[in-house]
Amino acid sequence: MSITVLLADDYKVVCDGLGVLLDSEMDISVVHKAADGLEAIRHVQELKPDVVIMDIIMPELNGIEATHRITEINPTTRVIILSMYTTSEHIFRALEAGAKGYLLKESAGSEVVTAVRAVHAGNRFLSHKIADTVIDDYVQLRLMDVEDNPLSLLSPREREVLQLVVDGKSSVEIAKLLSLSPKTVETYRSRIMQKL
Repeated sequence: MSITVLLADDYKVVCDGLGVLLDSEMDISVVHKAADGLEAIRHVQELKPDVVIMDIIMPELNGIEATHRITEINPTTRVIILSMYTTSEHIFRALEAGAKGYLLKESAGSEVVTAVRAVHAGNRFLSHKIADTVIDDYVQLRLMDVEDNPLSLLSPREREVLQLVVDGKSSVEIAKLLSLSPKTVETYRSRIMQKL
């Protein structure tokens, strides 16, 4: 049984090109080509395709809103956003709307068949460039979380002293364990209190 695909793009040339590419695959069949978001929604309700490849910018209703509605009315249909935008905001909004994939128009030809098969199988698919953007944003967010983490303010030695305090050790016991003077341990404890 072939994977049914609905294409939604207001540029006929893009729809026709993707249609030819997908129809040349033995396991994929294009069931409709929509020129706007509202038409795409109507035909998803009628045809219940397995996958929709949706342009992000279209007349009548943009691809983000159309994706949101499609995933509400037919949760089994998987949506792949097709876009020329690589900004985090566009990617986040598309994924938040329920898209399972995000392809760049510049790489759609080489990745579209793989993307259709991946999302049909229940996986997510991001263009390589988009995956890089998502990973970079994730790393940046994690770094911000680390900066917001009060323990990141402590030196390794201060974290070591803190752990021993949490374990219930006295300053004298900590001093013996770490080969420090009790006065030095008290200084570390004081600094930890100020920082936290």
